[in-house]
Amino acid sequence: MPHVDTPQSRCRFALEHADITPPANIYHRMWGAATHERATGIHRPLRATVALFAPHDDTSTERQFVIALDHCVMGRVEMDTLLNTACARADVPRAQCIVVFSHTHAAGLMGLERANLPGGDLIAPYLDTLAECVGDLLSQTLAQLQPASIVYGTGRCSLAAHRDFWDAQHNLFACGFNPSVPADDTLLTARVTGEHGDTLATLVNYACHPTTLAWGNTLISPDFPGAMREVIEEATGAPCLFLQGASGELGPREGFVGNVAVADRHGRQLGYAALATLEELPAPGTRFDYAGPVVSGATIATWQHVALTPAQLRDHEHWTRKAWDIPLPIRPGTPTLPQVQAELAEWSAKETAAHAAGQPDAARDARAMAERKRRMFHRLQQLPPGDHLPLEATVLRLGDAVWVILQGEFYSALQTQLRARFPGVPIVVATIASHWGASYLPPRELYGKGIYQETIAIVAAGSLETVIELVGQEIRRQLPT
Repeated sequence: MPHVDTPQSRCRFALEHADITPPANIYHRMWGAATHERATGIHRPLRATVALFAPHDDTSTERQFVIALDHCVMGRVEMDTLLNTACARADVPRAQCIVVFSHTHAAGLMGLERANLPGGDLIAPYLDTLAECVGDLLSQTLAQLQPASIVYGTGRCSLAAHRDFWDAQHNLFACGFNPSVPADDTLLTARVTGEHGDTLATLVNYACHPTTLAWGNTLISPDFPGAMREVIEEATGAPCLFLQGASGELGPREGFVGNVAVADRHGRQLGYAALATLEELPAPGTRFDYAGPVVSGATIATWQHVALTPAQLRDHEHWTRKAWDIPLPIRPGTPTLPQVQAELAEWSAKETAAHAAGQPDAARDARAMAERKRRMFHRLQQLPPGDHLPLEATVLRLGDAVWVILQGEFYSALQTQLRARFPGVPIVVATIASHWGASYLPPRELYGKGIYQETIAIVAAGSLETVIELVGQEIRRQLPT
């Protein structure tokens, strides 16, 4: 008989979360154009969420911890310290853990190199507390691991917009709303259900830079993911895990503002769209079968949800995991540390001169350019030796779904092309994993155009395409023929 299968996974699962809001006066300046250094308060609390996935077979020792943090990025030194401390505290192998970021730009920049700046003295103690908190969450998820089913659905949300805008008047690309190019609006959701039918968690996987709040905001904030979680958790009574998709060229249509009410509005928009998709999901362990005609005023085609057989249920228990490094060539012409250091000194001198000359706009711009050079210097310092960057990649098949977790900021072509190659397969795409060494991965044809994401890319042109191909090959290997 005709039927419709709902993509689902059967595994063991646990999820725990905790408040990781830093002190309200910690170093906060994320934006070059910002005039403040310390945060002045809290908009919404930041959150750490640890989700644990394991095979349905409780004799297996395979596990995947996904550690989701409401922060923008983290450097390699800070990431190593976080994972080493947390994994030792929970007695968990580091190889089973991956950190992903919501990528909010309003949480503050938690780099140890900022210790000498106002509020920077609070960064190291905060990171120590964060590592201990993550370690405790790892332990808690291990204790709560239980059989679960995950049902997936795909919807749409128009929050994300294309943000590579050509400013013809100034003859340059600016990073902001571009109304002439469509954006990927795919919204992937999932509901995790326990053996007794209780909702354990929900998942929202969406690609949009949390850059609602920018230099005009002085409050610590998760940006739109905060209000989004609130909407969903109030409706479902279960915690919500947000995973940032491939959003390199995607951001809110109304972004770069100082008004936190706009971030909350964006979060509600995404939350309501996700709830609509979640409401459409059937109960786990079922499929939608044609039940035959019924003669009425018209002859009606009737359908019903039917429980899967034990054999069919086992088909949703498949587990395959591969975590590996993809070597990507460093971009030719990448500046050296001495070059960047000299440029930093030059822009700092220009800032000082502009202040002395009573030119506040020129001083602000010079300060922003100095900040760009400071960040580039920090990234170059943390690159591994050699001419390649080992990009961290994880591909996990859970039943009917595939989870792709990648280091770096990818343009949305990553997710649109992978999903087009495997129609009908829910592909969860979580980027900005691990440390920020990889930076942006734009399409090959954008190199040399002067677009912000391309100008700070560390890896060579063609790297995005290489990752798409290799990840696609691994997905093909893991899926049934």
